[in-house]
Amino acid sequence: MPTVFLPPGIEVFERGWLSANNIFIFSAEDVSLVDTGYHTHQAMTLQLVRNAIQRHDLKTLNKVVNTHLHSDHCGGNAQLIKEYGCDVYIPAAEDLAVKDWNEDLLSYRNLGQQCPRFFHQGLLIPGQAILMGAYYWKILAAPGHDPHSVMLYQEEHGILISADALWEDGFGVIFPELWGEPGFEEVAQTLDLIEGLGASVVIPGHGKIFTDVAKSISSARSRLDYLASDPDRNARHGAKVLLKYKLIEWQSRDLGAVKSWMNATPALQSAAKQLNMTMEELVDWLPQALVKSGAASISHDQLINCDK
Repeated sequence: MPTVFLPPGIEVFERGWLSANNIFIFSAEDVSLVDTGYHTHQAMTLQLVRNAIQRHDLKTLNKVVNTHLHSDHCGGNAQLIKEYGCDVYIPAAEDLAVKDWNEDLLSYRNLGQQCPRFFHQGLLIPGQAILMGAYYWKILAAPGHDPHSVMLYQEEHGILISADALWEDGFGVIFPELWGEPGFEEVAQTLDLIEGLGASVVIPGHGKIFTDVAKSISSARSRLDYLASDPDRNARHGAKVLLKYKLIEWQSRDLGAVKSWMNATPALQSAAKQLNMTMEELVDWLPQALVKSGAASISHDQLINCDK
């Protein structure tokens, strides 16, 4: 793949799972970071930011901007606030949930993950723009993967920060469909929105920057058609992603502890219901599904992560 050249003042820290990519956008007047990774990687996130500030002879980090509030996108917020006293901007629809730290509205308990509490100062309102570095970025609603997610578009340079609405080879799990809320149509509408932008460069939430946007949209639509034609596919996929994500964090775990975590995770309870399984059936099936796909192995009653 040819090297993608970004305009001055924009750098991408491409992260592996568990963390989302971080986008460091800077000028002499403003230094911003889009998304902050998972909480277990917060020391690495902080070091990446420190190094960039030092490398460019900058003073501080002024603000953090979260495309959405899944734990892999905002788990470093609290650490960066502690270090820099930076302001945090979140999607407007999450305002009250974060103010109250409402565990029933935030995703962490539902998905069986963690995120240190943080406070915010600004809201990302679709249709408005936000200054990051030297550039204004239009805020675009991007429901589907998460109902409150936003994307950020720099029209002058045709750069789209797509979060998990579009990756080079797909998109993030359509979580709302797991608990009976609409998501398939929202993904389709978000893909239409992206196509209409005419972006020349996409910085995704996971994976490398890409420029063949039409190819990625086509691939995403094919994937969406496959999932939407049989909603059970989305439920099975979502369940496997949740366990695999947790297993990457654990690396290995006693099967009894794995099953306890699955039984306590509401999103997996919803998946079991959608798949017409009891929780007992799901917790027996799910680890074996990861083993069958090569994503995990079982040895001496331990579920072990396998890199693929």
